[in-house]
Amino acid sequence: MKTAVYPGTFDPITLGHLDIIRRGVHLVDKLVIGVTTNPSKEPMFSVAQRLDMVRREITEIPGNIEVVEFDSLLMDFAEAQGASMILRGLRAVADFEYEFQMAGMNQQLNDDIETVFLMADVSLQPIASKLVKEIARFGGKIDKFVPPRVAEDVRRHLGQR
Repeated sequence: MKTAVYPGTFDPITLGHLDIIRRGVHLVDKLVIGVTTNPSKEPMFSVAQRLDMVRREITEIPGNIEVVEFDSLLMDFAEAQGASMILRGLRAVADFEYEFQMAGMNQQLNDDIETVFLMADVSLQPIASKLVKEIARFGGKIDKFVPPRVAEDVRRHLGQR
């Protein structure tokens, strides 16, 4: 069984993330979405809240998908999941430079696990969780960037209606 890991903070999960999940699940027998915390980012939502959000938003996506928390090296997590592939989404050149470096480092840690990149849908390329949070904090509408229930979660978290 071919398993892939799609890691991320998903804080919050965006339409871009969901696009990669919808497309990526068709490449493997099982897709494990790994929800983690990045020490260089300030999360809006707890890991438990993000796990719940991701699980809720993927219910309509057909395929064998599991959502798991992890707090370890990505390669250790991928190995523990029995993954042969790490799935990553790319939006722009800046993403490529970072992801290229990470793929090289990961290959040095375990060259049996391939990193596979999917280009974001053109209409979703500008979406980033960081920007979604910034727009929301200033009272802007984020409905074009996240699913409706996630937009409501963000507004509620910020005390907005």
